[in-house]
Amino acid sequence: MGESLRAGIVGAGKISGQYSATLSRLSQVTVTAVADLDPGRAQLLADQHPGARVVALPDLYAAPDVDVVLNLTTPNQHAVVALAAIAAGKHVYGEKPLAATGADAVAVVQAAEAAGVRVACAPDTVLGTGVQTARAAVDAGEIGVPHAATAFMTGPGHERWHPDPEFYYQQGGGPLLDMGPYYLTSLVQLLGPVRRVVGMSSRPRHERTIGDGPRAGTTFPVDIDTHVTGILEHESGALTTLMMSFDIWAAHLPRIELYGSQGSLSVPDPNYFDGDVRLFTAGDESWRVLPPAAGYADAGRGVGLLDLAEALIEDRPHRAAADVALHVLDVMESMEVSARGGASVAVRTTCRRPDRIPGVLDLG
Repeated sequence: MGESLRAGIVGAGKISGQYSATLSRLSQVTVTAVADLDPGRAQLLADQHPGARVVALPDLYAAPDVDVVLNLTTPNQHAVVALAAIAAGKHVYGEKPLAATGADAVAVVQAAEAAGVRVACAPDTVLGTGVQTARAAVDAGEIGVPHAATAFMTGPGHERWHPDPEFYYQQGGGPLLDMGPYYLTSLVQLLGPVRRVVGMSSRPRHERTIGDGPRAGTTFPVDIDTHVTGILEHESGALTTLMMSFDIWAAHLPRIELYGSQGSLSVPDPNYFDGDVRLFTAGDESWRVLPPAAGYADAGRGVGLLDLAEALIEDRPHRAAADVALHVLDVMESMEVSARGGASVAVRTTCRRPDRIPGVLDLG
């Protein structure tokens, strides 16, 4: 790899626009090739990056000017694309989840280790000033010893705005697997890995109706549970109460809060990169907003590629790490197993708690 990490993008769907906007701002990452089942869509994406070309998928894997494959395909293709890229000697950065199943995710991690390449995985929202400032407060002992947390993601369902929402309600979908990675990756950053879970889930509605787009009014079946709740026991001993739901119209619940021996910390929405971090300590009369203390400022999706590029140059671990993504997927699958069986489930994997970003950094 030269001074710039050269990226080939696989998948030019809706999420690619957010990545493209960020990558266009980075001098450390250059998009050189794009592959998609729709050549026209691929060309629109390639046109946003001077010098990038549209290629067939096998040619992208083989291209000498591609160092990393940015995998923006659907979850059921994540492992397929990652394994092909690894076999071609490329690093991989993928959208969440790492793979559709834990077994496939393990295969990706093992293949990368054998090939001597790196695998990174979204979400990289945890690298923004929101979660990183909260992490700095925890590391500085602002709330004392953390002993508990809450994490809530509530909404009425994606069918209200998505024109083709069926995949959210099929196996591999649902609020936990769709939105859980943002919350669980943040919790790993803040409290460390999870060793045991208890889960329960329900399916209040067995049909949903599309509310927007050309198929508005179309009804489709719900094949998975859409309200998931449970307890996570972290290796540190801290307990997190988690709720992920597509069945709640409105709520006054926090996104993530941490509770410690000396205070409480309110963390902004982990689906975004910034937001106010609020602290309440034993001597306070009210919550106070902390100034940004760590993380990439004005970040967007794709900043994890910047961290990967710098990690390769500096020969250090990258922060959107494969072991974290594998562990988060394992936690979610363990919650599903617990919900079906009614007993607590030990999480099989663990991970390294990624290093905090040292201060507030610019993207340039």
